[in-house]
This record gives sequence, structure tokens and C-alpha cells, in this order.
Amino acid sequence: MSWSTLVVGVGYLGARFLEQDNDARGLTRSDHDLDKDSPLSIDLPDSYTVLYTVPPSRESQSDVRLQRLLDVLDPSPTRFVYISTTGVYGDHGGTTVSEETPTSPGSERAARRVAAEDALRSWAAERRCSAVVLRVPGIYGPGRLGIERLREGSSTIEEEDAGPGNRIHVDDLAACCVAAMSNDVPAGIYNVGDGDHRTSTWFANEVARQCELPAPPTISMQDARREFSPMRMSFLGESRRVDTQKMRDVLGVKLKYPNPEDGIAASL
Repeated sequence: MSWSTLVVGVGYLGARFLEQDNDARGLTRSDHDLDKDSPLSIDLPDSYTVLYTVPPSRESQSDVRLQRLLDVLDPSPTRFVYISTTGVYGDHGGTTVSEETPTSPGSERAARRVAAEDALRSWAAERRCSAVVLRVPGIYGPGRLGIERLREGSSTIEEEDAGPGNRIHVDDLAACCVAAMSNDVPAGIYNVGDGDHRTSTWFANEVARQCELPAPPTISMQDARREFSPMRMSFLGESRRVDTQKMRDVLGVKLKYPNPEDGIAASL
């Protein structure tokens, strides 16, 4: 057996991670369907790690997809890295949150993430598996800059109504995942992000500038609540500044794109 990391969820992040790690294998739906109680159709090595990037299903308040995977992992991995969200903190009115801040999810989606984090930690403790939770903000990168929305002339929030931005380039997030796999890194929770808190409105304007597109029109937060989808408002309606000092000091990741202007240019 020639792999030592199992990547569960070969989507935007998972595929990027597999490009950086030649010693990893992606788990496909044919290997194990997380929406069904199906057996795992691959043999697991004696020692391996897991990177889990799959979002929870909406069918339950708990993360049934995660549980279906945990039920078939035999032997258990030595380390399990779970991709969560900074949305677990809820709205903090633009103030700073750290890993020590209690979770206070403001949506069912974020509440499922909190339940998943708790379930993983309990499972890992029973099996002597070290669990790492990466709480991730908005992910951007190639193909994820919102260019189509700009071309359609979609509105953004007025700068004065927009809260602090929290984001990370997909390649930097993949590097965080690689670092989190190391046994030299303590288990636990890590906020990740580029540390640049310029607003989502600034980001959209910068993408437009670099693409030589018109700047998007802006509307007030009050008008946005009437015009934007509930999903989009669930992101824009919460405001917090995510502290990522632990990512730098303990996870030991030096970001390639701490300045999103450079990350946008590289993504284009």
C-alpha cells in the first residue's frame, strides 16, 4: 500500500491538497457513499491520517456523513484533520475571536459544524487518535473569485456596512492541512486565514480592478436583506475579526498569499 493520507472529499480543497501531497489518496463515492450506510471498499494501512473536507448533510442536526465514515475506519487513523468553519463563532459585531472564544453558531449550518467538531473529538479520544480542527473562513483561488457575479452586475454591500473580511487562498489552506498532518503539531483547534481583514466589498472591487471590469454597484445592508439570498446573507450578516496568531506560531504556516491582492493576481 503506497499511501498514508486519506482525503475524504475531493472537491475544491481536497483536489488541491492531492496536487501537493503525492502520498495521499482521495476517497470517492464509489469507495464509500457518505449518504448511505455502505461498507468501505478500500483496505486501510496500519498507520495513516485523514483529511476530511465534506460539509455536513442538511438531513440531521448532527453530521451523519462524518459519523458514517467514523463507523467504518478500522484501524483508526493516527490523526484526523477536520475542516470546519469560522462561522461556529457566530456574530461578534466586528470584534476579534480566537480559538478560546466560545462557539455561538447563528445558523443551522454552523450548528452542525459545532456538533461535528464535538463528535470527532469524542470519537478520537476513545481511539487515541489526535484530532485537529481547522476553522476556515471564505476560501478563494482559481475559479473562485466571483467573476461571474461581477459580470452579471450583482451588487455588494456598501463599504461602511460591510464587516471585517476573513479569507484564505486555497493553496495556503492546503499548506495548513499539510502542516496539521504532522505529529509535531499539537492536536486541537486552529483558526486559519490570511490575517487581512479588508471587507468583502474591497475584495470584489479588487477582483474587478484586476479583471478590468466595472466595480460592482453597492447597496445598504437593509436593502441587501431584501435582495440577497438567505445563504448569502448568512455570511454577510455576521461580523467578526478572526485571530490567526496560533496558525502562525503553533501550526507554523508561513502563508504564500498574506496579501489578497497577490492571491487574486495568482488566481487569475
